[in-house]
Amino acid sequence: MDQIWAPWRIEYIQRPKEEGCILCQKSKEDNDEENLVFYRGRGNFVILNIYPYNPGHLMVAPYRHTANLLDLTEDEVREHFDFIKRSVELLRKVLKPAGFNVGLNLGKVAGAGIDTHLHTHIVPRWVGDNNFMPVLSDTRVVSEALDDTYKRLRAEKF
Repeated sequence: MDQIWAPWRIEYIQRPKEEGCILCQKSKEDNDEENLVFYRGRGNFVILNIYPYNPGHLMVAPYRHTANLLDLTEDEVREHFDFIKRSVELLRKVLKPAGFNVGLNLGKVAGAGIDTHLHTHIVPRWVGDNNFMPVLSDTRVVSEALDDTYKRLRAEKF
């Protein structure tokens, strides 16, 4: 059996499990850099996914706790989609991906890891990023530390 050493994961494994909605908690705290909250608007915010599929995996979420897309106001919808567009533009400029996966997973059965708080994923993609590691060994290789990606993105205008 092959082994992959990831000693930094022990902090995650041993930390107390958080109660409640992680997106609500992170959006209410005043510690954006530590929480990887990238940008704040009036009704939505942008956060770097702490369990990314690829470097630069962003999520846009409303501040308001809802899982129902139909609950969003017209202003929230407009800002939400504007943040998606701006995220794609920023990621193109900074990380230069070949393409993107952008989408919502509505409900646990649809793949939502956080199924009680609506959020849109923006995942940069590169040719060859889905190599043998995730296909054969169910292991993802993220080539840049989250803090480094966060700093590179924050250095640019959103």
